[in-house]
Amino acid sequence: MNSPDPVIDANLALALNALLAEHSVTRAAERLHTSPAAMSRTLARLRRILQDPLLVRAGQTMVPTPRAEALREEAAAVVRDLGALLSPGAAIDPAHLTRTFTLQAADLVGAALTPRLLRLAQQEAPGVSFRLLAEELEAGSALRDGRIDLEIGSIDHVDPETRVEELTTLRMMAAVRAGHPLAEQPLTPALLAAAEHVAVGRRGRFTGPLDTALAAQHLRRRVSVVLPSHLAAMTLAARSDIVCLVPAALPGTAQSPLTDDAAALGLHLLEIPLPLPSLTIGMAWHPRHAADGAHQWLRNAIRRTLGATRRNAIADQDI
Repeated sequence: MNSPDPVIDANLALALNALLAEHSVTRAAERLHTSPAAMSRTLARLRRILQDPLLVRAGQTMVPTPRAEALREEAAAVVRDLGALLSPGAAIDPAHLTRTFTLQAADLVGAALTPRLLRLAQQEAPGVSFRLLAEELEAGSALRDGRIDLEIGSIDHVDPETRVEELTTLRMMAAVRAGHPLAEQPLTPALLAAAEHVAVGRRGRFTGPLDTALAAQHLRRRVSVVLPSHLAAMTLAARSDIVCLVPAALPGTAQSPLTDDAAALGLHLLEIPLPLPSLTIGMAWHPRHAADGAHQWLRNAIRRTLGATRRNAIADQDI
């Protein structure tokens, strides 16, 4: 029959190290902020476990036995290792960080994020690289399994343990090519409904919040095509009379980098004269990364890249 594994008591290692260093029960007790009586009992327990007296009386002092002398360096090393094991992790220096982060984001978010994120990484963490995935994985399980480090976009699948932080809130605007008839006159719900539209969605749906708002005005638009990519939809709008929707900053706030590609394509953004729900862009991660210094740098880099503030960053404080 196998004997049970011994119970490891870190306090015994600390006491042994103090006794072998001080050669005194009283001074060892002071070192560990305990009483001489308690330290004397601990010494008796160590003697039973190690089957050696460890410290013996020699006049007014105590001297170590040969076994104690042999254990001195080993005990000190154990205490040092315990201190390193149980101390907070060292702060991460981004300049010396070597790591690949896997992010999952919608194409428009990824396109807006990547150039700025790369510039920031080149300045602060040149050893960091990024792998961006389309919105193909089930993000909850992918975060849990470690297949992705961070999801960025419209977070709509919150698992109980997932940490979520809002980054920015946007409104939808109508994007049309230069010289489009809608850009030459005040936009009305009727004119918007009469135009030809492209819709964007992973699930191939032809309808969305704009259709609900138009229906309240007894209007209906025609969606000619549904595309899985915002960038593809904007490119189509730039080359035709089709209208697409683009997320933009709320009035009175800084311009969103998500409109950079629309501007690069020469698209004009028009205010939609209908009440539409706002779009919240956030990031989600698994709590096992909450205290990881490298992942903390990543999250802060995303905040700065998208112009987010720490106002809503409660998740980082709940470690």
